[in-house]
Amino acid sequence: MAPLDSARRRQGNRSRRLAVLLTTIVAALVVLPGVALAAPAAQQLAAADQALLDGVRLAGLWEMPAGQMAAEKGSSQVVREVGAEIARQHEELDRITVEAANKLSAVIPNAPTAEQQGWLTEMKDARGARFDQIFVTRLRVAHGKIFPVIGAVRASTRNEVIRDLANSANTFVGDHMRMLESTGLVRYAELPPAALPAPGNDGLLAAAQANTGPQIGVSNTLIWAIFLGALGTGGFLTYRMFRRS
Repeated sequence: MAPLDSARRRQGNRSRRLAVLLTTIVAALVVLPGVALAAPAAQQLAAADQALLDGVRLAGLWEMPAGQMAAEKGSSQVVREVGAEIARQHEELDRITVEAANKLSAVIPNAPTAEQQGWLTEMKDARGARFDQIFVTRLRVAHGKIFPVIGAVRASTRNEVIRDLANSANTFVGDHMRMLESTGLVRYAELPPAALPAPGNDGLLAAAQANTGPQIGVSNTLIWAIFLGALGTGGFLTYRMFRRS
């Protein structure tokens, strides 16, 4: 092969390698900054935020009719008064919940669960003191279950709308528990025990981390480090190619 042809072939190979390298660098400039500057997870509705919306909505869907039943068929004056006030307050809380869901474009339930409907049926079939006991027991247990959920979401959410909803729900649920307890019918010994983390198991931290929303697999800092490293390597290789040529 003639020396001139060999030199031209080497020059052509270097040109092709340079074109590939420059294409890779350009792709990094286009793609990597776009990934690094993606919308932060804080702007997205986390699973725990949605769970709070659903939980508060479902509570209102069955506790409003339960309170109305208590106002009508409670065997004692205090149960009738408590039922009427809980129904009224849940109507207000339900309005706040629906407004929050609309702001976030979130879908929420529109009917009680099968279990909640069963509780309502149980109350419809009960009379007198038995009704009073079922009403107070069912609602007090339900409020006790959602109360710590509200606190956990309030402590960790990054969404201002959810934070405001949690503040309102916390006030209403606390008031409802006090009203139910004022009837003298709460059987404290039968309440479910608190679900506390086992020793050495930071369950509260895990619960908070679960509410941070969807995460991308690689951090933005690492992406930028890879990006800048690629640019540095590309610049060095480009320099060597031109020097050899």
